Amino acid sequence: MSPAAPPLEARMAELTGRHVPFVKATVVRARRPASARPGDTALVLADGRVEGFVGGACAEATVRVQALRTLRSGESLLLRISPEETADGTGEPVVEEGAVSVANPCLSGGELEIFLEPLRPVPRVVVVGESPIARALAAFGPVLGYEITEAAGADGITPEELAGSQALVIASHGRGEEPVLVSAVRAGVPYIGLVASPRRGAAVLDALPLGAEDRARIHTPAGLWIGARTPGEIAVSILAEVIQAVRGRSVEVEVEVEAEVEAPPETPESPGTGSVTAVDPVCGMTVSVVDSTSYSDESDDERRWFCCAGCRAAYEKDPARYAKADAS
Repeated sequence: MSPAAPPLEARMAELTGRHVPFVKATVVRARRPASARPGDTALVLADGRVEGFVGGACAEATVRVQALRTLRSGESLLLRISPEETADGTGEPVVEEGAVSVANPCLSGGELEIFLEPLRPVPRVVVVGESPIARALAAFGPVLGYEITEAAGADGITPEELAGSQALVIASHGRGEEPVLVSAVRAGVPYIGLVASPRRGAAVLDALPLGAEDRARIHTPAGLWIGARTPGEIAVSILAEVIQAVRGRSVEVEVEVEAEVEAPPETPESPGTGSVTAVDPVCGMTVSVVDSTSYSDESDDERRWFCCAGCRAAYEKDPARYAKADAS
């Protein structure tokens, strides 16, 4: 076991406790020469940061790209990294069921197999109120694998709970609704639902000190229309809408990511999201365009991204040599 393992275990516990998603990358096989050894472990966060060690800069760049993809799909993956061309000879990653093989020209003759395990937090739903609908939500949520946090009113909710929550449902029937709604919108909670009649719900939204776009993020009456009448049925309709918002949003992100990977912008405007990739003009590696991709060249109007300092130095020494690859 790598000497860095105990701190990483503590870091994993911390991230899990804070509902922060990450990928655990573990080297399961290494063929020399390779700097990593079986058991070496790293954590890849959603912003592309890598904590720990699973190889040098080039291997880390490949791990980052594939780990961010598994974080979105939620499916574990065996990543094979080799300096040799993939079996189809195209140089593109070869995807099999549960595995992907990537040619990494930077490796010095060695090979690595790394298991990528996405660890996404259990969706947390904050339920405000002590009504029958609130109690039904608290009863049904765990059956779906959701963590339910119950709060009698606005005073029972912490900023940390809102920031780490996938959904907030207010079923307090007029008690302390406005401040919680405003806090949830400003905290960026993906789903915000208010249990109210159409008329009362509209009146509450109109009174909020929010813009039209922010008010539109609040679902009221909360829940999908399924003809629900009883508190239990209404709770089911609300949880169905939560599922639609949480899972549907994940699917949309995955589709957007795949589209961006197929045609990444030449000048990424929003690095740091982990959703865009670029090609290193020196070695041809695909690298994630994120803040933690350490090396970028902004000497002219175009931005270029490199897997490591060595590739950047090579480019800066002789840009004309790599002009063809850069243009492609």
